[in-house]
Amino acid sequence: MQYNKSFYQIKSNETIFEKVKKEVNSIGYYSLPFQDTTNVKKFAKDVKQSHIAVIGIGGSTLGTFAIYQFLKRTNDFTKKLHFFESTDPTDIKQRVKKLDLEDTIFLVISKSGTTIETISIFKYLSSLVTMSKNNCVIVSETDSTLTAFAKQNGMQTFEIPKNVGGRFSVFSNVGLLPLAILGVNIDELLQGAKEVHNSFFNEDKYYDILMEKARFMIENKNRFNINVVFSYSASLEGFNKWYIQLWGESLGKININGTKQALTPIGLIGPVDQHSFLQLIAQGKRDKTVTFIKVANFEDDTKIPKNTLNGFDELTYLDNLSFAKLIDEQANATIQSIKDLSDIPYDIITINKVDEFNIAKLMYSYQLLTSVVGKFVQIDTYNQPGVEAGKIILKEKLNNKV
Repeated sequence: MQYNKSFYQIKSNETIFEKVKKEVNSIGYYSLPFQDTTNVKKFAKDVKQSHIAVIGIGGSTLGTFAIYQFLKRTNDFTKKLHFFESTDPTDIKQRVKKLDLEDTIFLVISKSGTTIETISIFKYLSSLVTMSKNNCVIVSETDSTLTAFAKQNGMQTFEIPKNVGGRFSVFSNVGLLPLAILGVNIDELLQGAKEVHNSFFNEDKYYDILMEKARFMIENKNRFNINVVFSYSASLEGFNKWYIQLWGESLGKININGTKQALTPIGLIGPVDQHSFLQLIAQGKRDKTVTFIKVANFEDDTKIPKNTLNGFDELTYLDNLSFAKLIDEQANATIQSIKDLSDIPYDIITINKVDEFNIAKLMYSYQLLTSVVGKFVQIDTYNQPGVEAGKIILKEKLNNKV
């Protein structure tokens, strides 16, 4: 008699937690909040250029962009941060126009050191301005082709640890270097991540939150397989993009029993998407969970003025209302409408303040949540074989000039 199965037992929280704790010894992102930032801060302090050009893609840029976009509206950064990610030629040229090439420091970021998009853009920019130790820094693994190039040309290098995957690398040199040069307080970033780390591994507040959320998602994944993040701040659009990569690339896998796992991420911005995707959530198929993210303190008291337009007497309740209050009430109204339906699972995350500490707490908690969910569904959370297949095909086509 032979017996085969394509299902697995959902483990206890205690078992999953033990598995996560064992990963700490081999998966590098867990320890990043505790690193020494002295060298990064020292280098950043000496950068004179006014423009920072980050050349990278995916995990090499999305986390940095998420933090930058969240903080830039409430900070007067004296330097300008630019991202070169796409091989779209019109996009590249438009971004180059925003640079003063002679007043730019170029940060080339690639874990492998051979990322096609990154090296292609690097080669192009090198035709426009001479790359040297005075204006170019390499962030890569210590033994990559890119690092070897840097050493041959006397360029400064910063390491990406081999055990830190791209989409988990925002709190490594990948994110800390450009953000430190920009003027972000990277120690406060790491402090926010550290608070979540300690709370989780001490089985305190974040342990309860993340375990409960992960377990619900796994126990209900066949019914609610779409996970929507509904962020009520335009400054969180970058976070949404980062979350989509983190969630999709980490959890869209085949597990140890050969079963395809599919927890699909969607990122929305409120109130904009109240006028589009909310209709699908409210009256569409019940296959979605929703996480609402609110900002408690925008540190902005801009108000809707009174008596600037005639003929809107029915909207006088808007007079002298702050936009911060308005967007908060828009979030509350949407949440209430979902709550009243009684059959859509939702939760609410409130960011206390727009600063480094709080965005790091949010991002690190999502990294931990991703790891926990990965353990529940018994996959390798940190590889991406589906992505690698396309890279192999592309290289073969380009080599054959097809």
